[in-house]
Amino acid sequence: MSTLAKTPVTIVTGFLGAGKTTLIRNILETANGRRLALIVNEFGDIGVDGDILRSCGIESCTEENIVELANGCLCCTVADDFIPAIEALLSNPNPPEHIIVETSGLALPKPLVKAFDWPTVRSRLTVDGVVAVVDGAAVAAGRFADDPEAVQAQRAGDESVDHDNPLEEVYEDQLLCADLVILNKTDLLSDDERRTVSGEITAAIPRAVKVVEASEGKVAAEVLLGLSAAAEDDLANRPSHHDTEEEHDHDDFESFAVAIEATDNPEALVASLASLTEAHDILRIKGFVEVKGKPMRLLVQGVGNRFRHQFDRPWTPGEKRASRLVVIGEKGLDRAAIERALAGLTAKAA
Repeated sequence: MSTLAKTPVTIVTGFLGAGKTTLIRNILETANGRRLALIVNEFGDIGVDGDILRSCGIESCTEENIVELANGCLCCTVADDFIPAIEALLSNPNPPEHIIVETSGLALPKPLVKAFDWPTVRSRLTVDGVVAVVDGAAVAAGRFADDPEAVQAQRAGDESVDHDNPLEEVYEDQLLCADLVILNKTDLLSDDERRTVSGEITAAIPRAVKVVEASEGKVAAEVLLGLSAAAEDDLANRPSHHDTEEEHDHDDFESFAVAIEATDNPEALVASLASLTEAHDILRIKGFVEVKGKPMRLLVQGVGNRFRHQFDRPWTPGEKRASRLVVIGEKGLDRAAIERALAGLTAKAA
């Protein structure tokens, strides 16, 4: 079956907090009537990203066309999760004209692209493009770039030192698989920093890939959709740190959800969360919080010690006003200490 007869799929990848969900919301707002469907692959058992997108009320992507696959890597659960989700979407009376897959921030995109080689998938879908969203401010701060000279010095001094940096590998694999890179949060960068990060991204990818600068993920659908990359046929040109592995896993990372009490001081709560991430080297905190006396739900999202919070929608009648946060970090987080700290945050913030 020719590519033109298949439903195109755009894979949106990017590290934790890079702005994938915001970018996708902008796609929905600029789709100009094109019927879209979303598959959101979360890391953690609270569907924050899917819930944000479901509540956006944009006609181009109705709620029944948003599928959330939580706490399981798509490329590891193709038969159990991905194929049934695709079949359900395509069997709708008005099937989507384009499908967008938002990967977990910890996902390696190449194994997911490989999943489109499955016969039951390949006959119906094609990967229109892989879009990598980059947190420009985080990269400018050197969060995912090792110092080669320092690594060499360590290796020379002690060959038993483990030089692998799983965070850097995830970031680089996302770039290496991309057909388009969105350098996001450029409003937080100086001109020199923006040029430097853009140059580093271009140098890291061994093929011609366009880097588009953006703030708040504001990139129109016409830029992101219709790349016609057929990425499933181009795997050889998308190198990965994990090409020699038969399988991949996410054992370098862990996540857990914590229920907290309602707060009446969101600013103090968020400031305490920022301090907590620094104290425990947490990668990401995201979730929903009840604010006492307020009819709306507070959305909290943080990457590193940078946090944003806003009221995203009213609590619905009969909905339990639960406050829960997802904590994501590298393996070895002191979960007990973090849970104790979170239990005391609302008391301090009240």
